[in-house]
Amino acid sequence: MDNSHIMQSKPPGNPENGQGKNEPIERITAGAHETVDRIADAGHHAADAVSEKGTQLKEAQEEWLKDLREYVNEHPVQSVGIAVAGGFLLSRLLSGR
Repeated sequence: MDNSHIMQSKPPGNPENGQGKNEPIERITAGAHETVDRIADAGHHAADAVSEKGTQLKEAQEEWLKDLREYVNEHPVQSVGIAVAGGFLLSRLLSGR
């Protein structure tokens, strides 16, 4: 006699049938994946911001050099005097006296 029709299948997730024992691990794993994804996203945003700031600083540096060249061309004697004074002060600071 076949009694297989008497045995009822147990619902998924029921610990008695071996399923569902990994649910806490699966939740923790899913949470860890979400956290890693959020951290990676924040890292990408930070890298983009740093790259943008670097570009802005490079543009500012180029503008300052352009302005400096113009000043030196318009005021060559003053530029030499400023360079000599700056060199003298820098040498005094670095000599330790």
